Amino acid sequence: MNEQIIARHWLTLIAPKAAPALATSTVLILARIWNANGAEHSTGNAVLMTALSLAAATAGVCASIGRAGDPVIAGTALAASGGLALAGVAGYADGLSLPLLLWVLTTAIAYGLAARYWRDDRRTRVAYERHVSDRREERAHIERVETIRGTTQIEVARTGAAYAEQLAQALITRAVLPGFDSKAVEVAGLPELPSISTGKEH
Repeated sequence: MNEQIIARHWLTLIAPKAAPALATSTVLILARIWNANGAEHSTGNAVLMTALSLAAATAGVCASIGRAGDPVIAGTALAASGGLALAGVAGYADGLSLPLLLWVLTTAIAYGLAARYWRDDRRTRVAYERHVSDRREERAHIERVETIRGTTQIEVARTGAAYAEQLAQALITRAVLPGFDSKAVEVAGLPELPSISTGKEH
């Protein structure tokens, strides 16, 4: 019930939000390095990247259709297709205008897709935290009820024991008073009291 509270570092909170921008920026930087090393206006490299991008897109579409479709595989394949297309254009183009335009577009699409998964994850986390909170409140209520019940039983037992002790003391005290007649008590219908030894032996 007492769980350890761990404060998350701010980097662990920002990293998932920055992941799409970091991924597309990395692809753009590597593509521009590739451009500077001979990929600029290379038809063979452009055809290769186009074929790879189309193959990844086809795999993503195939993975998303049907009952056995896997959204994780589909999303990964489509993201790879977009990254390959960005890398092909950024590596083939001679200026930065088109690669930067595609980088902005690809980053916006990546954030749009990621936002959906972030919403689903947040809903799942909120539902789980609400469920855990309800269970904790329910258990705390049960513990409080059981504590009150146990305390009440203990107090009743103590009261009963004290009453029995006082009653026994009162009966003994009354029995030793001069002029006490136990037969009169029996006739009145009261419980029989223990007889007091008067020293006579039968």
